[in-house]
Amino acid sequence: MPRTETKYFGVIDFDAGSAIEFPAGLPGFDTRRHFLALEDVARSPVIFLQSLDEPQLCFLLLPVLAIDPSYRLHVSPDDLLVLELDPARQPEIGADVMCMAIVAIAGEGHPTANLLAPLVVNPATGRAVQAIRDDGAYGCRHPLMTETRETPCS
Repeated sequence: MPRTETKYFGVIDFDAGSAIEFPAGLPGFDTRRHFLALEDVARSPVIFLQSLDEPQLCFLLLPVLAIDPSYRLHVSPDDLLVLELDPARQPEIGADVMCMAIVAIAGEGHPTANLLAPLVVNPATGRAVQAIRDDGAYGCRHPLMTETRETPCS
């Protein structure tokens, strides 16, 4: 069983089949391509996306449907090919793909989620992309607290 060193979780053993591969990396982290999605029931629905390439790199994620239950996924034909999915139809969250948003802290310390470019994973293959939308339907700083307002992307 493979094992990896992490900054936040120490040494962890994992099933090689549970690794997630971003063939093109993530924007700003192009050379970091292999990750594990770590879940802890005590912290649910938070998911930790731990890099297998760099022990210090770990992203906080939330399932998009936990943020917006009516979220509509749109994946480009090129990204569908990377995911090894049928480019003739959009995948369904929960049935065909996992879809998660990266959480960040915006101005004044308020948490936000990037619904403009969710992480989409084909669980059958472990291949993933950051599916950047071109339709402007969602923003990159969607507030996670009702008293905050969405701030423009920059």
